[in-house]
Amino acid sequence: MTDTTILTERRGHILIVTINRPEARNAVNAAVHVGIGTALETADNDPDIRAVIITGAGDKSFCAGADLVALSRGESLQPDDPAQQAWGFAGMVSHPISKPVIAAVNGFAFGGGCEIVLMSDIVVAATEAQFGLPEVKVGLFAAAGGAFRLAQQLPRKLAMEYMLTGDPIPAARAAEFGLVNHVVPLADLMPTAIALAEKIAANAPLSVQASKRVALGIDQGRIAAEAPYWEHNARERAVLMRSEDAREGPLAFAQKRKPEWKAR
Repeated sequence: MTDTTILTERRGHILIVTINRPEARNAVNAAVHVGIGTALETADNDPDIRAVIITGAGDKSFCAGADLVALSRGESLQPDDPAQQAWGFAGMVSHPISKPVIAAVNGFAFGGGCEIVLMSDIVVAATEAQFGLPEVKVGLFAAAGGAFRLAQQLPRKLAMEYMLTGDPIPAARAAEFGLVNHVVPLADLMPTAIALAEKIAANAPLSVQASKRVALGIDQGRIAAEAPYWEHNARERAVLMRSEDAREGPLAFAQKRKPEWKAR
């Protein structure tokens, strides 16, 4: 790719995808959406790629989620192409592929960043990493799959606490409840993720891909069981995004002030 927003690297049978916006805490804009989605398409269609690793540039942030500063300026976080829009937030959250995806979480994964993690198959986290869905703090909700996936991947009451408070989940706590596979020092993060990817890539690729599709219910590029969740998600989002609070939250964030909620 000529655009350096997303960096890709081939290492044997592994594709490493890096969100390269450290100055914006690796937040997702339209370019990130297209870059990740295109990389996943490449991986799924290339028989020589057997596993994908997704990570963030720098040592502070895996992904801060949606670029709220861009959103406050009225910029779209989605590309114009409807086919690319269908991939979902960050080109990933409704874009299941047959190749295993490992998230190497180098820092905080908040909002949409956490939703990228929830969409990944295996998660390796640096000791300092944190996860969370703080959308309720800015007048939004975790509409990129987080609102239902967190409750599926954590004990429900624990998920509800973290989702409704917007508080962060430390890596060790996330690992305790199975949201994270391995917690390692930052220096060991990529070596651990690569070792896992290589172990997977050493297995019969068609067997690995069939196993993933059956485990997740992937059929013709979609997870059929998630369709009702996405339909409900879309209805709720359409209502919420028309509210004054949904406009106030990103604006207050961009202006670095406390939001004034009106519940309307």
